[in-house]
Amino acid sequence: MSITAAEVNKLRQITGAGMMDCKKALVESNGDFEKAIDFLRKKGQKVAANRSDREAKEGFVFAKTNGNGSNGVVFVLSCETDFVAKNEEFQGFAKSVADFALENKIATEDELLASELNGTKISDKLVDMIGKIGEKIEISRYSFLADAKVIAYNHPGNRLATLLAFNKAEAGNGDVGKDVAMQVAAMNPVAIDKDFVSAEILERELEIARDQVRQEGKPEDMVEKIAQGKLNKFFKENTLLNQDFIKDSKKTVAQYLKENGDIKVSAFSRVALG
Repeated sequence: MSITAAEVNKLRQITGAGMMDCKKALVESNGDFEKAIDFLRKKGQKVAANRSDREAKEGFVFAKTNGNGSNGVVFVLSCETDFVAKNEEFQGFAKSVADFALENKIATEDELLASELNGTKISDKLVDMIGKIGEKIEISRYSFLADAKVIAYNHPGNRLATLLAFNKAEAGNGDVGKDVAMQVAAMNPVAIDKDFVSAEILERELEIARDQVRQEGKPEDMVEKIAQGKLNKFFKENTLLNQDFIKDSKKTVAQYLKENGDIKVSAFSRVALG
């Protein structure tokens, strides 16, 4: 049957697929739009299967909070190339997912993928995009935070973003919350404070410290004491509240927050490509 340019354009507007793909879908479906949409989705699924073993190391990292800053999300929409990561439609999709997640307070990545956006599961929308763009595309490193104040920071270029939750709304006053969000972006702490460092990290750092001490030729009865001292240095350099504040190295982040209303950080998430 003959397929008109208007029909092809209509299907393109509905699906966002390329002109030639839309024409082929309509031809294969004898002009039936529902079947043509299914055809395009199946094509997307086929591409997804073919790209499943590829590495999606590029992408668009995005953090955003809701209107009153009581909750926020940060995640990566991953792809294979920087060219796709800079595509306006690709970035627009990421932003629409963020808005949807905030509106519905989506707590986990699995919940997000199973949710419907405009009548279609987000997991299916990803498949559609794979078919359209021809690259592996996935949502990764998703985090949702909520508290009295949540601050989002997107580093220029959208390859790094941070999301922090604070116990007081005052964190949104001036630059306080943003300053600490930028601290997390720049200094990449492993935890809020030493009490939040996982047992696995603690044991690894202690074992490294013990090996270093032994290689320095220290007596065995001194190894543990010196290793503990090295662990304290690790806490100073790698836990947020104990780090030197990047805008004033004469004080720690904990001191900076205390000076600005004794604000507490309840959680943070730092997401970066690579």
